[in-house]
Amino acid sequence: MANFSRIQVAQTMQQTGLVPLFFNSNIELSKKVLKACYDGGARLLEFTHRGDFAHEVFATLSKYTSKELPEMILGVGSLTDAAQASLYMNLGANFIVTPVLREDIAKVCNRRKVLWAAGCSSLTEIVKAEELGAEIVKLFPAGNFGPSFIKAIKAPQPWTSIMPTGGVSTVKENLEGWFKAGATCVGIGSKLITKEIIQNQDFETLKANTQKCVALIQSIKKGMY
Repeated sequence: MANFSRIQVAQTMQQTGLVPLFFNSNIELSKKVLKACYDGGARLLEFTHRGDFAHEVFATLSKYTSKELPEMILGVGSLTDAAQASLYMNLGANFIVTPVLREDIAKVCNRRKVLWAAGCSSLTEIVKAEELGAEIVKLFPAGNFGPSFIKAIKAPQPWTSIMPTGGVSTVKENLEGWFKAGATCVGIGSKLITKEIIQNQDFETLKANTQKCVALIQSIKKGMY
C-alpha cells in the first residue's frame, strides 16, 4: 500500500521539481543510488520497469525505502497495462508513470487513489488524461517537442501540470527552458544517474549532482515569482 497520498505526491513533485528515473537489476547498487539521491535532496524517484523480475527488485527497494528513507516517495514508470500497475501498487508504489495514455491504468490507480502520470504527446491526449483524473501528465518524449510545446499548452490550459521526460538534462539552460515554459517538474534519467556513476559506483558524485540539480531548479523557480 502507498505511504503517500496522490495529493502529497503531486505537491512534492511541484515543490522539488525533480523526479530521477532509474533501473538496475542489482539490488544493493540500487539501494545506494536511492540513498545518494535522497541525501542529495531528491524526494521522489521513479523506478523504471525494465528487465525480467523488475518487480522483485522493486519489492526490496520499497521495503528499504520505507524503513531507511522515510521521506522518499518511490514510484514506478514504464508500465503498459493495468495488471502491472496493480502488481506494483501491491508492492508499495506511491505513483505510477506510463509511456502512453492507458484508461485501464487510470481506473486501477484511481480506485486505490494512487497518483498516475500518463505519457502524452498531444493536447487531445492531455485533456483525456485530465478527464480520467490525472493530476500531472508526462510529456514524452519531451526532447521531440521542446519547451515551446508546454508554453503553447499552458496558454489555453494554465491549470495543466506537465512533467517533461526524455530529453531533459541537468544543464542550467535546459532546465530554465522547461520551467520558464511552465513545467511543473522534470523527469531526468541518465543525464543525472549517468553510466559512469553506475560503472564506478561513485555515489558521492551522484549525491553532489543531485544537490546541484535540486538547488538549480529551486533557484529557477524562485526567480520566476
